[in-house]
Amino acid sequence: MQKRKLPVGIDIFEKIRTNDFYYVDKTLFIRDLLENWGEANLFTRPRRFGKTLTMKMLQTFFEIDKDHKDLFAGLDISKESALCAEHMNKYPVVFLTLKSVEGEDFAQALKRMGIVVAEECRRLSFLEQSQQIGLDDRNDFIALKANAAAHEQLANSLRIISRMLEAHYGQKVVLLIDEYDVPLDKAFHNGYYEKMISFMRVFLGNALKTNDALRFAVITGCLRISKESIFTDLNNLIINTITDSDHDEHFGFTDTEVRKMLEDYNLSSVYDDLREWYNGYRFGEANLYCPWDIINHIAKLKNNPNIRPRCYWNNTSSNNMIRRFIDKADNTTRKEIEDLIAGKSVEKVITESLTYGELDEHIDNLWSVLFLTGYLTRTQDPLGLEEEPIKLVIPNREVRTIFIEKVQKWFTEQLQDAKNQEEHIFQS
Repeated sequence: MQKRKLPVGIDIFEKIRTNDFYYVDKTLFIRDLLENWGEANLFTRPRRFGKTLTMKMLQTFFEIDKDHKDLFAGLDISKESALCAEHMNKYPVVFLTLKSVEGEDFAQALKRMGIVVAEECRRLSFLEQSQQIGLDDRNDFIALKANAAAHEQLANSLRIISRMLEAHYGQKVVLLIDEYDVPLDKAFHNGYYEKMISFMRVFLGNALKTNDALRFAVITGCLRISKESIFTDLNNLIINTITDSDHDEHFGFTDTEVRKMLEDYNLSSVYDDLREWYNGYRFGEANLYCPWDIINHIAKLKNNPNIRPRCYWNNTSSNNMIRRFIDKADNTTRKEIEDLIAGKSVEKVITESLTYGELDEHIDNLWSVLFLTGYLTRTQDPLGLEEEPIKLVIPNREVRTIFIEKVQKWFTEQLQDAKNQEEHIFQS
């Protein structure tokens, strides 16, 4: 039997299922999400751990006026017949991914936000003709769709669209926001953070806090931005991070899933290599592999069974945050990173909820960012109280290679810059 194609770089659930790509079944996330239901749910995981694919899977499952039973046939969620009968394709869905919302200044970033909202409005363009929708909302929608909305309209766009969908269908809305923290990260590095945080506080607050049309929302990102800075007064927010044991296997591949994939492609002989290079991430109580690495490497192994593991995760996103801290590192931090590269652990207190304004306050915040973004993971020692230190290690050979090639290079450049500055002062 011909082996299924590997979905390299494909994060659209419907495309994977329609075109018979290999899919590692994560659909029981739907069951667990509904059983542990919260009105606003934030999931933070490192990049390339399947967040966008999971969000697209949720959209495909919940979106009204669709019939996607065939796409879920044979998957684990299809066995939950009562749940599927009650919830599958029963809700209007708004889906936004904010990964492209960036710019050299706030005006550029806001324009990109307008483009993202306009694209979703075009997908929902039937609302313009709905007889259930009032004139004011219709006019706002037309402006949003044309990316000609005023600042206030854009900030209130998710509530406007939700209200229109509820009026049209008589059913409350599922709101999906992917990569919510990207606009804040870009704003922080480009010098317009305060303006962006003010906008996002209203944009998300209107969608999540004062939105009577909301059934529930799922939000994903890499970092948990402090509730006090962006989710002000949002008491209904349930936060799930890499230290939580619930949902711990829903993002990333388990050892069982990787073994099964290797068996399916007759590649079980390379298991030890993949485990050394790509395993070692500890989310909650689960030990996981990065899906991006596994899919990319097995795709290459299909064509060349002798190819050796390599770094795939390294350049999939900006490393600005890490470099920012390296530039502030002292001799103690450099020694600790050298210990990590040598296979040792360091004990650090981790702060999972930071504001970007706090990131520059102390070098200790480096460790929290390295941990939350996947450069470090915790050992299997049980977690103590929140303020107690935890043991951190480099998760696998791939990330150790990144440390050796990139982080040590940055340290060397930093030392050289300092030396050049001293020589310039001396010569002056």
